[in-house]
Amino acid sequence: MTDDPEAYGDLAARHVSLRRVLQLFAPYRARIAGVVTLMVLSSAIGLAGPFLLRAIIDVALPQQDLALLVWLAGGMIAAALASAGIGALQIVLSTRIGQAILHDLRVRLYAHLQTLSLRFFTGTRTGEVQSRIAGDIAGLQSLMTETANELGRSLSAVVMTAVAIVLLDWRLALFVLLIVPVTVLISARVARLREALTYQQQARAADMSAAVEQTLSAPGIILARTMGRGSFLTQHFARISRDLAQLEVRSHTAGEWQWSLIGFSLATLPALTLLAGGILMQTGNPASIGTLVAMIALQEQLLWPFEQLLEVGRDTRKTRALFARIFEYLDKPVEITERVDAITIPRAEMRGEVALDHVRFAYSEGHGPAVQDVSLTIPAGSHVAIVGPTGSGKTTLGYLLARLYDVDGGAISFDGVDLRDLSFETLSQMLGVVSQEPYLLNASVAENLRFARPEASMDQLIEAAKVAQIHDHIAALPEGYETLVGEGGSRFSGGEKQRLALARTILRDPPILLLDEATSALDTRTERAMSQALDGLSKGRTTITIAHRLSTIREADLIVVMQRGRVVETGSHASLAAKGGVYAGLLAGA
Repeated sequence: MTDDPEAYGDLAARHVSLRRVLQLFAPYRARIAGVVTLMVLSSAIGLAGPFLLRAIIDVALPQQDLALLVWLAGGMIAAALASAGIGALQIVLSTRIGQAILHDLRVRLYAHLQTLSLRFFTGTRTGEVQSRIAGDIAGLQSLMTETANELGRSLSAVVMTAVAIVLLDWRLALFVLLIVPVTVLISARVARLREALTYQQQARAADMSAAVEQTLSAPGIILARTMGRGSFLTQHFARISRDLAQLEVRSHTAGEWQWSLIGFSLATLPALTLLAGGILMQTGNPASIGTLVAMIALQEQLLWPFEQLLEVGRDTRKTRALFARIFEYLDKPVEITERVDAITIPRAEMRGEVALDHVRFAYSEGHGPAVQDVSLTIPAGSHVAIVGPTGSGKTTLGYLLARLYDVDGGAISFDGVDLRDLSFETLSQMLGVVSQEPYLLNASVAENLRFARPEASMDQLIEAAKVAQIHDHIAALPEGYETLVGEGGSRFSGGEKQRLALARTILRDPPILLLDEATSALDTRTERAMSQALDGLSKGRTTITIAHRLSTIREADLIVVMQRGRVVETGSHASLAAKGGVYAGLLAGA
């Protein structure tokens, strides 16, 4: 953690400009204009009080005019009441606008993250993503509601009061207005420092979120307990928490002496005004007692909104660091895009033919290709197995088939159409994927299955579960298909989770089925039963199996053997076993 917070401020400045922030408010221009009108009206009405006060002191009281006194006092009360009522309405409206803008920003960020390729998520901590969506946007709550409201109200009050002070007595007004530039400069300095510290705070808060996400999950607890590393993790968390606490202290106390100087300067204004009034009495054009009292009343009326305005400026600079972190994610380029003229294939016309033409892909520059020069034709309705040692590129090929990454060279096509030309909806209907690490939502079994097909009936859920050999287990549960699966499917075993994931994919009924180690967590008996079910399911459907366990793919129409990103052998089980090559070596080591 650097001791030079201003370096973080430079990063924030690169991502945030005032125009970019104001663009968030653009859809609400009409409503914002209404709120601003209410602010100005409230401030204008509030200014009537000091002028009525001057009239009471200089006219009504000296002349002992009770009727005039009643009217003037009543006017002060009416002005205060109207100002308070309008102010309350303005707060309600501005709060609604602020929450609407935050809602738009949250949804925009979430939607953008949904469009990023798998490359972004494999290189980013889950806790970091959650911190940006939840923590950083939550940190803008005060800006979008209280701070924005105070900014408008204080700004209008300061401007209107400054005008009134000048109209009251321009000579006395000089003592007020000359002190403003000094206080603004001091406030700007404090704001820059706190902005930089806020960026560090949020970065460290993201570290904490990631630590909690990784170590306080069920797998994290199991790892810590079995490795005896609980105390180490606690110490690591304590270091992060200590850094965050120190940053919180620095953020709230940075520039406090300068800020106290501002408070002192503003507090001396009434004394300076009275001193100036005394000096003017020695001239031929003195200020009246009523003018002095009204001037001090206006100063009091000015000091609070002016202090609020300075604080808003300081807090707004702090929140720019939050905007910087949010915009940093919004600026992430979308690698996987749908073309404007994307091709849509009706479900009834999908055949399931797959072709790879000299496909090449590398995860990053400077690293060797994970897949290189792979060409393969998979006829519709056939069963193709892809095997190879660890790191041979099998799973990467699966990612490319699902278009979780785009190929760097060559092309992959379904039914003769390049994946990059297909609409996202068509691609999701054509290909169903069951991975070696199935993901289940923390919801009921039925909700997890219907994630693939929301309109599916209960009979359809049961039919898919039976094919995946999981129905009997679900039916035996006390709540059946309404049973909650737990976080990450924690209430089910690895094999049960894989069968639930398979049932979910079967429910979608894709013409192409990609099984990436989908039976790796099944016992031999269940694997045999599900293999038989899949044989029936695979009729008329293209099945691509990525497997380590070679016993599951002996009956495949074609076995593709990969090594170091290349296809090195193809053929049936019998021919490859007799060949004595890489596949035979895998069989010998199985």
